[in-house]
Amino acid sequence: MKKVKWGAEAGGFLEVYPTDFLRARAEVRQGIRAHDGVVADLAVDAFTDIAPDLQLSGGPRATFATSGYYDAYYGVNAKQAAASGLDPYKPSSGIQSYGAGTALTWKATENLQASSFLEYKRLAGPAADSSLVRERGSKNQLLIGVSATYKFNFSLQ
Repeated sequence: MKKVKWGAEAGGFLEVYPTDFLRARAEVRQGIRAHDGVVADLAVDAFTDIAPDLQLSGGPRATFATSGYYDAYYGVNAKQAAASGLDPYKPSSGIQSYGAGTALTWKATENLQASSFLEYKRLAGPAADSSLVRERGSKNQLLIGVSATYKFNFSLQ
């Protein structure tokens, strides 16, 4: 298999709060160097404060991507198939995964917050159809992590 180059993704997001306990977020990113695809994440979270500086949130998730993304991470060309024993696979665009996630967020200061999170994803569409997943992987994916965010309070007048 070929090495996937290091890269980045640039994009933007829209986040709305239709109620005082519900948040919906859509994020779209363009791959830079590692892949040339577009990735879109959708999430809806219910949230509640379980202490003055501690928030629990969770809800459904879905990810969609174009073939440029899938080709870099899930594609298997003829040369790779011959070397690895995997079936060749040329992915198209579509849904990547669906699932659910939860997070516990601590607001340490006005500008600093830290979170721990857990997400379950079920690969679907071109990701699930890849010979990498079918022959050597699993459609079930679990992500556990921590993050920290610092707000600089920068504004343009």
